Amino acid sequence: MITWRTGKVVSLGRHWNGAQELQVHDSQGNTIRALAYPHLIGPLEQGDHVALNSTALDRGLGTGGYALVAAVLTDRGAAERPPHTAGHLVKARYTPTQAMVLGVDEQESPHHDTMREATDLNGLPVVTADLHSALPAIITGIEHATPTPLNIVYIMTDGGALPAWFSRTIDALRSSGRISATITTGQAYGGDYEAATIHTGLLAAEHVLHADIALVIQGPGNLGTGTPWGFSGIHVGEVLNATHILGGQPIASLRVSGADARPRHQGISHHSLTAIGRATLAPATVICPETTSAAWLEEVIRNSDALPAPTILELISQQISDLSAQAPHHIYHHEPLEEELHQALTQSPIPLSTMGRRYSADPLAFLTAALSGVYAAQSAQARRTNNS
Repeated sequence: MITWRTGKVVSLGRHWNGAQELQVHDSQGNTIRALAYPHLIGPLEQGDHVALNSTALDRGLGTGGYALVAAVLTDRGAAERPPHTAGHLVKARYTPTQAMVLGVDEQESPHHDTMREATDLNGLPVVTADLHSALPAIITGIEHATPTPLNIVYIMTDGGALPAWFSRTIDALRSSGRISATITTGQAYGGDYEAATIHTGLLAAEHVLHADIALVIQGPGNLGTGTPWGFSGIHVGEVLNATHILGGQPIASLRVSGADARPRHQGISHHSLTAIGRATLAPATVICPETTSAAWLEEVIRNSDALPAPTILELISQQISDLSAQAPHHIYHHEPLEEELHQALTQSPIPLSTMGRRYSADPLAFLTAALSGVYAAQSAQARRTNNS
């Protein structure tokens, strides 16, 4: 059941594309941190009365410790009500906050004719990963691999947060030009472009945005239940299958950790092993770290919260061997872990953090993700050469 509070906005805090932090004095006498999406509910001002969804906050769950503003109760009159906008795609359907948006693939879209004829990805490299935190690391890998600027499009699935506006990572990548656009698919919304499905999101990346590389990852807020199949990152298998069906290059980024205290996530996470080994029926290229140790790598791991280098690298090597035996239809491409890539990740302008752990605490998580970016950049360059 949803739990609700009402309150009065006492101050506005930081904001980024599509999101506004604020302090609210609520109906229980507390001043709490809240988050609003002005594109959904309209602009906010100090003194506004608001309705808050406090369910996750009351339960001590995620959402960044926020109550979420569901509505502005202050009536400013018809003059400030938003005009009718185009679009007939309804996202978060049949919920109180369902949003109507213009889909890149729908009839009202200026791209509808293009999308109606689009059926093939023409070899587009498509990288998919389990966690949203892999996104900036993969992009660092791409940028490290080639000095040539590449058109990178991010496609957000609906496994995590539904509003793309929640992610400060997307905002930072978009505003700095490191990604050219975001496409939100399925029930997710708030991207530069909206698409009904992963398939049309991929086709839009190729035919509307002319991407060199597409990165397909869920938004923040990964869901896991501690069961073999109950996790939102299962979308990795769905994306790899869709990419193959549409004639793209499916590239799987492994979720790896040397510091996770849970055995099921040590080395290669069971999420990756299940999504790639069992849910991906189409052949894909799985990017694996070479597990030969080096002095710099041993030092980096020794200074982290990870298991000792020989232990974690041997575990990963065995897991790759087991995965390749379980799913022999994939190509297992081994990329070397290089000190120069490590240096690039330590200098990331976007702070790298996964499951509450920074790069220094769990370097293998980001190094492995970045390797898929290195491979994707090489594939994109080869594709450009072949098409020229």
